[in-house]
Amino acid sequence: MKSNEKNFIKRLQRQEEDALEFIVGAYLPLIKGVTYKVLAPLQNEGIVEECINDIFLSIWNNALKFKGDGTDFRKWICAIAKFKAIDYYRQAMKKVEFTSEYMEMNAEKSVEEELIMMENSSELIKLINRLDPIDREIFMMKYFLGISTEDICKQFDLTRTAFDNRIYRGKKKFSVQATSLTFGGNLI
Repeated sequence: MKSNEKNFIKRLQRQEEDALEFIVGAYLPLIKGVTYKVLAPLQNEGIVEECINDIFLSIWNNALKFKGDGTDFRKWICAIAKFKAIDYYRQAMKKVEFTSEYMEMNAEKSVEEELIMMENSSELIKLINRLDPIDREIFMMKYFLGISTEDICKQFDLTRTAFDNRIYRGKKKFSVQATSLTFGGNLI
């Protein structure tokens, strides 16, 4: 029996390889689109291809966790693709080497100043992780991934005003949390 639109989910959950072949054939353009949208700023085809392969592997390994129909499956794999791509983006950004120009610009900074900057980044990540999931995603997309406000509004079906309000409230939470968490200059 071959996989088709009616039986591919059940066959995938039974680890039938033809179901994965069907999914690759049917959903590869969608997964490529989601992945390229997140990873395009890296301008590295190798990372994009590796991420796409990892997405299909994740779909294969987590098939039993999926509950729903074909429409839900489409949403499920889009979510997997988006979060895998974001993970790859974060990993790639950690590996970015400092250019000599950057090193020359920052050569005057002391080791203490560099450590303070690293500590501030760590504290910012801790504060972002305390936000509600949707606000956390918006902040990550806007400030870490550099995705445009318009694209974020479309993705979350928000008006520009609603988006601005979420950003404002998030920054306000940062301010309140940063002052309440700080004790003697150290994050508790």
